[in-house]
Amino acid sequence: MSSPDNLAGAPDLAYREGALVMEEVGVAAMAQRVGTPFYAYSSAYLERRYRAFMAAFGGEALLCFAVKANSNLGVLRHLGRLGAGADLVSEGELRRALAAAIPANRLIFSGVGKTEAELGAALAADVHQINIESEAELSLLSEVAKRVGRTARIAIRVNPDVDANTHAKISTGRSGDKFGIDLARAPEVLRRAKELPRIEPVGLAVHIGSQITSLAPFETAFSRVIDLLKALRSEGIALTRLDLGGGLGIRYKDETPPSVEDYAALVMRLTRGLRLELAFEQGRWIAGNAGILVSRVLYVKESTARRFVIVDAAMNDLMRPALYEAWHEIVPVAAPESKAPLAAVDVVGPVCETADVFAAGRLLPPLAAGDLVAFLSAGAYGAIMSSGYNSRLLVPEVMVHGGEFAVVRPRPTYDEMLAQERVPLWLL
Repeated sequence: MSSPDNLAGAPDLAYREGALVMEEVGVAAMAQRVGTPFYAYSSAYLERRYRAFMAAFGGEALLCFAVKANSNLGVLRHLGRLGAGADLVSEGELRRALAAAIPANRLIFSGVGKTEAELGAALAADVHQINIESEAELSLLSEVAKRVGRTARIAIRVNPDVDANTHAKISTGRSGDKFGIDLARAPEVLRRAKELPRIEPVGLAVHIGSQITSLAPFETAFSRVIDLLKALRSEGIALTRLDLGGGLGIRYKDETPPSVEDYAALVMRLTRGLRLELAFEQGRWIAGNAGILVSRVLYVKESTARRFVIVDAAMNDLMRPALYEAWHEIVPVAAPESKAPLAAVDVVGPVCETADVFAAGRLLPPLAAGDLVAFLSAGAYGAIMSSGYNSRLLVPEVMVHGGEFAVVRPRPTYDEMLAQERVPLWLL
């Protein structure tokens, strides 16, 4: 279990006077008002991470927060006010970014399967850049742009065939992955893009995966794309932008990801003298350790071979353990006694699935029904992936700012959940 003064690397989360506190707000006090389970995000942590990333690049970069990591409007508005842009992969995310008042000239529309309607929406909003992932998409975008009388600024997303050495389900830069255009094919696609009506090629893009804990895959991928950019420039294709994606890892358990300063030094070394506008699409690195999921123990159940701690959060609220076998540190909200014995327990949810397990054989201090626990490092790919499976209500989200907090997504009522559906007339 993490030490009280360093909970998952988040300085805005600590035990004070025997209780877990986020910034200046007691987690138990939030639970009393909001009910459990719920997510809570630290505004201070989000700001600290954004400023640290920008400082590492001397302020000379466009950091587009990956909305797929956390699309809450409060989170987006907070980051947008700091100067962040947004990386989008759907029209819904585009609408969220605009609703959060992030300017269109800070929006990059990515995604391997953009629809005609989504391309039209991106053009109508006049986003900073559309990242192209296939030749068919390029042709469709040209047709849509002609029809609406807009010019599309595009970057070709290159697949550099680099293994990011991360979980197989979040690796996106290998030759067998669905993302991007093969490195060898990219020059011909760029030449064709130059000739297409209403298409303005402005750069190259690359993204090789998520939760990357070594600089080596970045260096290999970035070097290949930069070599391509230099070759294209030599034949007169004057590209000025380089979108290097995201993927910087965070600490969930005992990982030692590279520092943002070392990452920035690598990028600046590789791009020195090229006079490029640099863009990045970090998501997890910004928000992952800004958030927690708070849950209440329902029962402690003994079986012949296992001890189960059954909590009121479930796999539909936090999918990462079931989907990726992911580790999330689990801590009691009331600080355990310093000499409290640790015992191996399985922390599970109430959903009717054997996969509804947050931790197996986890060493935890004694827990009893009614106790609160916090799942750490839950600010990215947490609430965003939640669902109403088993007709459970969507989990609410809370933002903390200093000594105050606000509910930024309320828990719906059962009546609101049922009102989203309709019974066909022939059954009435």
